[in-house]
Amino acid sequence: MAGPGFLNVTFAPGFWHGILADVQAAGAAYGASNVGQGQKVQVEYVSANPTGPLHIGHGRGAALGDSLARLLKKTGHQVECEYYVNDAGRQMRILGDSVWLRLRQLAGQDVPDLEDFYRGDYIKDIAARVHGQYPDILEMPEDQALDICFGEAVDEILAGIKKDLADFRVGHDVWFSEKSLVEAGRIDETFADLKARDLAFEQDGALWFRSTNFGDDKDRVLRKSSGELTYFASDIAYHHDKFKRGFARVIDIWGADHHGYVARMQGAVEALGRKGALQVILVQLVSLLKDGEQVAMSTRAGKFETLSDVVAYVGADAARFLFLSRKSDSQLEFDLELVRKKSMDNPVFYVQYAHARIHSMLRKAAEAGITPAAPGVDAYAHLAGEDDLELCRTLERFPDVVAQAAELLAPHQVSAYLSELASALHRYYSKHHVLSAGPQIAAARLLLLSCVAQTLAAGLDLLGVDAPERMDQTPEQAPEQTPDAAGDGTPAEPAS
Repeated sequence: MAGPGFLNVTFAPGFWHGILADVQAAGAAYGASNVGQGQKVQVEYVSANPTGPLHIGHGRGAALGDSLARLLKKTGHQVECEYYVNDAGRQMRILGDSVWLRLRQLAGQDVPDLEDFYRGDYIKDIAARVHGQYPDILEMPEDQALDICFGEAVDEILAGIKKDLADFRVGHDVWFSEKSLVEAGRIDETFADLKARDLAFEQDGALWFRSTNFGDDKDRVLRKSSGELTYFASDIAYHHDKFKRGFARVIDIWGADHHGYVARMQGAVEALGRKGALQVILVQLVSLLKDGEQVAMSTRAGKFETLSDVVAYVGADAARFLFLSRKSDSQLEFDLELVRKKSMDNPVFYVQYAHARIHSMLRKAAEAGITPAAPGVDAYAHLAGEDDLELCRTLERFPDVVAQAAELLAPHQVSAYLSELASALHRYYSKHHVLSAGPQIAAARLLLLSCVAQTLAAGLDLLGVDAPERMDQTPEQAPEQTPDAAGDGTPAEPAS
């Protein structure tokens, strides 16, 4: 009993050793639980307007949404991932106008730029392709030409978005069209439902939502006097449709610039009778650095680094791990050169190298005829040191880290844990002989290290990051390397 009245409990080494049997028995499922009890959850993420390629900011939301879905599945939730395609509204009209403008300019017509249009080179590329595919488009009625320009642009840009996401190891189960929402009458159904409960009213020729009933500072327009729908109207109808599909919980991932919209949308969901069922995660901006200079990003002006460019330059692993290394509502500096280096300063390389390092040792052990011991008291007797127990204690925490990351919708907790586990592994590797420690000790330590590798792989999978068993390059500086650390009479060997 400690002085103030606290009772301190110390676990015997055998308790911590038992985790090795748990890890081996669970295999790739280690860390899984059923805390979600099959709850049906929808995660909507990215949902960028199909007006241009995805940029690096979209990439952060994509990595977050995909990792959240993996975490929720791992903890027993029934998860469906969705992309909301904003293929209706003003931004889409601007897209069609922009392609039509560039097409006429490319055809030699003296047409001035519009005040508000998309200027990126990709618009010129689409315009040139449309003109080639429809050589008589300039003779068509303008409405028809605009429809063609709009439709071709959306299809091409959306196909590019899907490819970029696939290359980034991000997928969606459903691609939901805003236009289909309108055409199916879902918006009118939602209006009727709100009117029936006196939560929508007509005034000055417009339809209003009584958002002041739900804490807003003023009521909001759903349908303007011109008959044009507001974004808010579509969003309410869209979420109404989500809950009609049976989701008990809906998670939306939005850019931080939408922070003022969160309370309003949650009030609308409450009006639909689903108070508390909508959770919104805000994703802060990403500052992209290259050679110490910040790279400007603007879809409208065409000055941005696309997600595909970034992934091609640094790789999906590095990009995903960095995006998920900090809480999503914290601003993030993405240093292109740092995450491209094969060095221990690169956080993803540090963790992956730990995994590959263990597999390198397992391969050498197999060549020497040594296999990891089976869990049991005979092996545990050789794992009684403080460094052995530190690794066991860290392994034991993994299921709790996964459960908490899922509960708090915080994948960055997994990346932090993996960095901690990798650090413990690198320290252990530098201090302890393995293969040259004698057959029984070597087998016991290989058991421990194989469990570390398995847990690293399970954690990396939750982030959508590969767990390589070999690395193409040795790091520029390997951590805590000492002579004979590999246990084979040579300096600590690189994972390759």
